[in-house]
Amino acid sequence: MSCTSARQGAPRCREPDSVRGRGGPKRAMTLAPPLVSVLVLLGIVAGVSCGGGPEGPEDESEFAAARELMVATQIEARGVRAPRVLAAMRRVPRHRFVPAPLREAAYGDTPLPIGLGQTISQPYIVAVMTEALAPGPGDVVLEVGTGSGYQAAVLAQLVKRVYTIELLAPLAERARAVLAGEGITNVEVEVGDGWKGLPAHAPYDGILVTAAPDVVPQALLDQLAIGGRLIVPVGKDEQELRLITRTEHGFETRTVFEVRFVPLVREVE
Repeated sequence: MSCTSARQGAPRCREPDSVRGRGGPKRAMTLAPPLVSVLVLLGIVAGVSCGGGPEGPEDESEFAAARELMVATQIEARGVRAPRVLAAMRRVPRHRFVPAPLREAAYGDTPLPIGLGQTISQPYIVAVMTEALAPGPGDVVLEVGTGSGYQAAVLAQLVKRVYTIELLAPLAERARAVLAGEGITNVEVEVGDGWKGLPAHAPYDGILVTAAPDVVPQALLDQLAIGGRLIVPVGKDEQELRLITRTEHGFETRTVFEVRFVPLVREVE
């Protein structure tokens, strides 16, 4: 984690997968919730297990209320308007996709560690990227970087089929188990190198990448259907979220805003 001077108030700490601006005036980045800060200070976050179920009884009504508040204050208030996306964000229990020790922080305005150096993205980022993809009920989409499985679960509410690929087998296995436990049957989790995409099921109506390559992988462009959209964070130290649309004549690219993601890991050849 590094710190940068925010445009409003004191310097803020930068977390992976957090927003550095979205059009117009730049929005200052948010601080991690107190629980996460304490865990970082204690050095616990680095050792968070990829597994872990509920620890003791949980009050689902409290989590549901936190989810409603998350959507209202973090997502809808910042400009996400697509009704189906908002409904999906309200429906998917984010706390089920984070390690048990961090569940109380699941609906905070921040990414969270999920083990093996990876994170579950800030809720706002999940919503923005999903809305940018413009998913339709009949779409088949590819997610690169399964991670916790949360983004795939959100997409599953909106499309016909989700294929998601994860290089780190322990994360893939846990995501597969959580998705099954939530009764989500239209997601297929594969273990492999996301830089290569998943050509067996191409072309895709949409491709969503949850970690940052330094350049856009050519394989992902090749696997995008005509009219399909690719939403991907690109860069190393300085990153931007790009929306790429494939047309009959090539590709059209639009920069959404600056972001900060963990790198997209690839196989060593």
